[in-house]
Amino acid sequence: MRYLVRARVKPGREQSLLQALDNQTLGKGSVAEGEYLRNMQDARLYADQTARWVEVCYCPTPLQEERPYWEQYFELARVQDAHDRRRCRDQSGAEPWACSDCDCTQRLECKLAMSGESFVRALRNELMNRTSPVPEKP
Repeated sequence: MRYLVRARVKPGREQSLLQALDNQTLGKGSVAEGEYLRNMQDARLYADQTARWVEVCYCPTPLQEERPYWEQYFELARVQDAHDRRRCRDQSGAEPWACSDCDCTQRLECKLAMSGESFVRALRNELMNRTSPVPEKP
């Protein structure tokens, strides 16, 4: 199944999240290990400071496996079906693991890609602005 995830970075966790992205250790140990990095590359940041991305998950409970990894860095604001569950070939049993190569959320993912701003870029910029010295006034 595919889910639309909305989340906010926990205060004080920005630097460690960026480090996990740069070191490619985000999600290390999870069966969905590489998915975390892809999710963050596709994630968009919105004016309300929520990051949004579409995530593939095969657990009986949405993000059951992934939740502990995400919750190290994020407060999950909302996780919802990204498309009609009744049409999911994996969910119905018609085609196990169909979500890996499915294009059922292509429209949603295109819409996300065209809105907000790159989450990783925004995170990087925010951290750079925090550490840049403020020029003194003459």
